[in-house]
Amino acid sequence: MHGKRLLKILRAVELMGRPGGATIKELAEELELDRRSVYRLRDTMEALFFPIYEDRDDDGRKMRWKIQSEYLAKLPNVSLPELTLNFPEIMALCLLKGEAGIYQGTEVQKHADRAFTKIRQLLPDKVSSQLEKLDELFRPVAKFSKDYSGREEIIELLAQAMIKQKECRVEYFAFQDEQTKMYRIHPLCFFENEGGLYTFVRVARYDDIRILAVERIEDLEIQDAFFEFPADFQPDEILQYTFNLTLDDPVEARIWISRDQAKYVTERKFFEDQTIEEQEDGSIILHLRTSGRYDLKRWVLGYGSDAVLLEPEDLREGIRDELQRSLAYYS
Repeated sequence: MHGKRLLKILRAVELMGRPGGATIKELAEELELDRRSVYRLRDTMEALFFPIYEDRDDDGRKMRWKIQSEYLAKLPNVSLPELTLNFPEIMALCLLKGEAGIYQGTEVQKHADRAFTKIRQLLPDKVSSQLEKLDELFRPVAKFSKDYSGREEIIELLAQAMIKQKECRVEYFAFQDEQTKMYRIHPLCFFENEGGLYTFVRVARYDDIRILAVERIEDLEIQDAFFEFPADFQPDEILQYTFNLTLDDPVEARIWISRDQAKYVTERKFFEDQTIEEQEDGSIILHLRTSGRYDLKRWVLGYGSDAVLLEPEDLREGIRDELQRSLAYYS
């Protein structure tokens, strides 16, 4: 297969797997590498979890590198497939890695980095160098992301339960009434939203779909009971018609957006069901249907005087009251 690096790794495994292992000199000669390259190759192999250890000759003069015999006994004779990626595929991998900023500082990030290291070893040298260069072009942004360090076990247990379709018992801190509650849930899938990791679950007792913030799951135990994945559950459709994370709170609205901000609003699709009505002065009126009245109110308020909610009237009054309360703090 392609990739001189992979061939040298396989040859190094063979040399280190001998009863006497191999010295640095022997590896350098057999692999046609200088000593520094041999050390780099060993570092790569250790990053790929080859159990390499150092031992000395009987006379104690020469250091030899060996691979644990228990590992070699389990090492199958396999033919490794050719792995080739085109430029768009390499770029897509880099973009996906850049989106992993939410896991910054966690074991999940470390596992992802190791996976990319393994992929690089299977690529031809030219493609691998392209991947390294592109990796520097897409920088992950962890700004405003939640901190998931120390939550790896919860994430792993949830993933296991989703795959095996096992019911879970969870203790969950609810912001709404500031209490820790116990639920029996059927975990369905993860999704990311504004730097946070969430999971769709079906609460067994009420047989309804809810969203839980992963960082607020205080304890989780996988149960023996299996559950059937709901046939009518469409997570993509739910998220498309939800403004933020509020379910079952539908609203139809008309919002005026100033000329200054109209160009920024029109270049994005904020709502799945939206239409834009252009005005003669350059402003726009945004017609939309979504779910989450509070989230919509907060979004409009975020634009200050550059956005005015025209309909519905009750939500318009709520914004007016909010502005009057805010004004009182500045008087």
